[in-house]
Amino acid sequence: MTLSSDAPRTETRFLYTGQSRTRAPIHLPGTDCTIAPRVSLANFTSFRVGGPAEWYVAPRNIEDMQASLAWAQGRSLPVTLLGAGSNMLVSDRGVPGLTLATRHLRHSQFGEDGSVTVSAGEPIARLAWRAAKRGWQGLEWAVGIPGTVGGSIAMNAGAHRSCIADCLVEAVVLNPNGTLEYLTPEDLRFSYRTSILQADKRLVVQATFKLQPGGDREEVMAQTNNNLQRRKSTQPYHLPSCGSVFRNPESHAAGWLIEQSGLKGHQIGGAQVAHRHANFILNCDRAKARDILQLIRHVQEQVEHRWSLSLHPEVKLVGEF
Repeated sequence: MTLSSDAPRTETRFLYTGQSRTRAPIHLPGTDCTIAPRVSLANFTSFRVGGPAEWYVAPRNIEDMQASLAWAQGRSLPVTLLGAGSNMLVSDRGVPGLTLATRHLRHSQFGEDGSVTVSAGEPIARLAWRAAKRGWQGLEWAVGIPGTVGGSIAMNAGAHRSCIADCLVEAVVLNPNGTLEYLTPEDLRFSYRTSILQADKRLVVQATFKLQPGGDREEVMAQTNNNLQRRKSTQPYHLPSCGSVFRNPESHAAGWLIEQSGLKGHQIGGAQVAHRHANFILNCDRAKARDILQLIRHVQEQVEHRWSLSLHPEVKLVGEF
């Protein structure tokens, strides 16, 4: 999710043309934050592609996140939120402004009543396992989701006929002005693989879920493991990808439409439509972001031509393409 796409023109030229300019890391007074210049984002995305962030910071608490946001706003820099990087395609040319990573925001607290409050950077799959080990039901479906809690809320992640909207009680979001706001599921206007946050400037920092405690621990863990094995048996996990690339239209599954269009195995550069599941695009040979984007567009064109249906990507484009 990007707060703004408008970067100062001089900064954009520096970032995208590769002009050399020495910049030192910046420490934010009163915080544990260091804002680093030109940090490669390829290793922070599940596609393993993408250029550098102009500036990068990974706060460890909400207060440091607020300070980082204030720093960027004081310099009129756009802000890009980075969770697990599993639902984004970062431009080879990099990302202007400040990339704010939630990877260190992984605090969680389980209450006796089945509630769990967790920070935005916690991987949703790890949270599912932690709940299962307590015998708590409600997140068994999430064990194979490759994103974080924050990203899962923003896109209403789901699997096995369940989704985030089913168990979310409240999300805490950071407004552009630095204030915190508490949103209910109704406020978030959840629908299939989306929420109001998809086109919003607010950033998820924390969430509270309501699960069902008191279940049989072994049964809950078995169901969680079964869900994971089903995903592993039908989806390619051996190469970098972003998970499902396209949302499913109402009439047919996106993977079926792509497969029936004869696109399994189709490759552009180092990007390939997966043989095991056609709704996955794999980085199979040192792909570039431009390879993946060209393949996404080719798939859309072919499905549109054959079925007169438009495939809408779940993956977000970040940076200038």
